[in-house]
Amino acid sequence: MRAVYYEAFGQMPWLANLPDPTPTPDGVVLAVRATGLCRSDWHAWMGHDPDIRLPHVPGHELAGEVVAVGARVTRWRIGDRVTVPFVCACGVCPQCQAGQQQVCDHQFQPGFTHWGSFAEYVAIDRADLNLVRLPDDMTYVTAASLGCRFATAFRAVVDLAKVSAGEWVAVYGCGGVGLSAIMLAHALGGQVIGIDINPERLALARDLGAVAVVNAATEADVVGVVRELSRGGVHIAIDALGSPTTCANAIASLRKRGRHVQVGLLLAEQRMPPLPMDIVVARELVIMGSHGMQAHRYDAMLDLIQSGKVQPQRLIGRTIRLDEAPVALVDLDSFRGAGVTVITEF
Repeated sequence: MRAVYYEAFGQMPWLANLPDPTPTPDGVVLAVRATGLCRSDWHAWMGHDPDIRLPHVPGHELAGEVVAVGARVTRWRIGDRVTVPFVCACGVCPQCQAGQQQVCDHQFQPGFTHWGSFAEYVAIDRADLNLVRLPDDMTYVTAASLGCRFATAFRAVVDLAKVSAGEWVAVYGCGGVGLSAIMLAHALGGQVIGIDINPERLALARDLGAVAVVNAATEADVVGVVRELSRGGVHIAIDALGSPTTCANAIASLRKRGRHVQVGLLLAEQRMPPLPMDIVVARELVIMGSHGMQAHRYDAMLDLIQSGKVQPQRLIGRTIRLDEAPVALVDLDSFRGAGVTVITEF
């Protein structure tokens, strides 16, 4: 198979010819029909993720067709159209038994712990537990754009923050996760403020439902502006980027008894950022982390999409070929452009 491949962190990836995968007894092999590029893939390529074992094939936001099935798989057949959470679960640990597969004690992650979907084929273990069937009218490119971004935003906005009508929501970072969060919070009746440094992304944030936007590149007091717009602070703050500045600003934007959800990754030297804990205590704030979404919650997300209340396909910025992916991967930290990039030609 053709796949994007690297043998050292920070090394320019290249398109390689690698052996086709075969299914484990409880797994399947998918022909990848579309796969998104995510900043998490860039973090992995940089060596920020301790689970990566070299050499490596990246990619974790995927949709495809089942082309091989292991002997113990009962739910899936060749030709089924599916996607998969970026956190795949074991099904037997205490977290899985409690329904919290997104923090499975024995999780595996295509594109991180295993070779991923920047390839013609990808193997997925424990298929009966982890695969999600796609609606017949959902395209592969839309399904791939759900990836970790829309699904992670769904869990952050719906399951953790529990946004309700009329609440003020500040979303720091208007990349794929942030724009997804804006769309979802707006659909739930939230009054959303989008914060970013890219005017094109801020314009898209408005189009997706933000009632106001703040350009952090030109505004000296981002927190002050957000608190003024929300008449004393937001009820919910989401750091969808992941930096010491956006994390601290998001928390400082909250009104008393507000909720902060940290979605963006802070890795390597940023993994222990300074936080305004005096504000956390004085305002009795709640701080939560969000790490993917369980396969069993996908039906609720897909139902919302099918209702037309959210349209994740609007987040797709451009589609590219597999041979364009190495350069696009290396460039993921530059924050250029708006919307999600999806590989659709292999």
